Amino acid sequence: MKTALISVYNKTGIVEFAQGLLKRGFGKLISSGGTAATLKKAGIPVTDVADISGLSPILGHRVVTLVPQIHGGLLATEEQRAELEELGYPWIDLACVDFYPLIEEIRRPGATRESVIEKTDIGGPTMVRSAIKGRRIVIVESTDRSRVLEWLDAGEPDSDEFKNNLAAKAEGIVADYCFASARFHSGGKIDGTIGYEVAPCKYGENAWQTPAGLFARYGADDPLALQNFKLVAGDALSYNNWCDIDRMLQTITHIAAGFEQNLNLRPFIALAVKHGNPCGAAVSFFPYLPSVATQKAIEGDTLAIFGGSVMTTFEIGDDQAKELIHHKMPEGQKRILDVVVAPSFTAEAIEILSRKHGKCRLVVNSHLAKLTEQDLDQKRRLRFVRGGFLKQPNYTFVLQFSDFEKAEETESEISLQTKCDLLLAWAVGSTSNSNTITLVKDGMLIGNGVGQQDRVGAAQLAIERARRSTHDIKGAVAYSDSFFPFPDGPEVLADAGIKTILASSGSRNDGLIKETCRKCDVALYFVPDVKCRGFFGH
Repeated sequence: MKTALISVYNKTGIVEFAQGLLKRGFGKLISSGGTAATLKKAGIPVTDVADISGLSPILGHRVVTLVPQIHGGLLATEEQRAELEELGYPWIDLACVDFYPLIEEIRRPGATRESVIEKTDIGGPTMVRSAIKGRRIVIVESTDRSRVLEWLDAGEPDSDEFKNNLAAKAEGIVADYCFASARFHSGGKIDGTIGYEVAPCKYGENAWQTPAGLFARYGADDPLALQNFKLVAGDALSYNNWCDIDRMLQTITHIAAGFEQNLNLRPFIALAVKHGNPCGAAVSFFPYLPSVATQKAIEGDTLAIFGGSVMTTFEIGDDQAKELIHHKMPEGQKRILDVVVAPSFTAEAIEILSRKHGKCRLVVNSHLAKLTEQDLDQKRRLRFVRGGFLKQPNYTFVLQFSDFEKAEETESEISLQTKCDLLLAWAVGSTSNSNTITLVKDGMLIGNGVGQQDRVGAAQLAIERARRSTHDIKGAVAYSDSFFPFPDGPEVLADAGIKTILASSGSRNDGLIKETCRKCDVALYFVPDVKCRGFFGH
């Protein structure tokens, strides 16, 4: 007769699971407290832990299962069965245990040290670790209950491997649980991350970097977490594909947040990147079709987008699919794309975009169609360095027009189109590798000078890219991700026809920058560098 220990905080589905065990040869169920009461109420025979140990719960129910009768039943080896029987302790074959909601309490606004301590489970993780060491069937996540029942029905195939995988998963969950407590009580002085592989990659950034894969954090509830993006066509996503999707999310969520907070608008957004940096970006509004955004994103830099990745906030239909591969291409030729990410694709679009050998990956996440300012990634960012890691809050700054300091007096009011262009330029430039100068005109990225060692070089690169794509720069806006140390940068932009510049203040030459823009008839807007500097991906 097999014995199962069931002790759960979340009682949802536990009655059905217990009934499933009874039907599959488990003749004895052990439980305590609320779980025992729930099972008894459902008419399921259950033995209370107190009846086995001979000890009632003590210290306000803080000590219930921390008894040798339970842990001996979980830890004993086959060689120790006789000793266990001599002691009169039950051999426990399965442990289904979850924990007090410690992590939820930590996340709760107003959580205190005392409230977190009260939600810190000791018995649960201890039983799980005993079951792990005893190589029992151990279940922590409720989603694994049905898997275990199916495995029992199948005759327990590959028993050692199946139990080991459950044990490894349980160890990870316990580790994450304890890690959350350490992080909270240390005020963040102890930190790190624990995850589980959700998508193995053939290799990393280069073919010789193996093994590689995408890992998800335990308990992640973000609809835009990468594990929630589903491949609907094409080959498995590579390490670099996942990196590009992550970078595109930074940019597209900042575009959405900027327009919502400043203009209360939710535009159609199309974004194209190459090696993580935007080479095309555009917004369009009702009653214009999403195709306007698609076309403008392509036209931003038709050379760079070749072999790149695309993300949109709207469904890709057959019209948009045709534009992605044919718009601005020579007759009879197709544009090659590596990844296209959208809320959804029509069947026709999938057929149009699919490439030989699955080389164009089509990925969906329905949440992209309803982005708001709440979708900025608030999770801290860790960057591994030799011997450890660096930690910082994520980049969540959103530009506000109310923070603008007009650097030179004018009676003209900033137009809606200019506001839209400035928001797009800021969102693109501040999520590109610094140093960056970004040019936007008529709701469309026309030049992105990224990753330069000097700011005037970034300006020159942005202009060169715009001209290479035959864009008319006259009247465009420019965004700089930090202040101009010298007037040469604004002079280069003004000479090219730029009429509006957004930068941060903080240079000792701010006065000279203002005077230069005034002489060049360029509207200059400042936001303090300490507030709006947009360095990213250093």
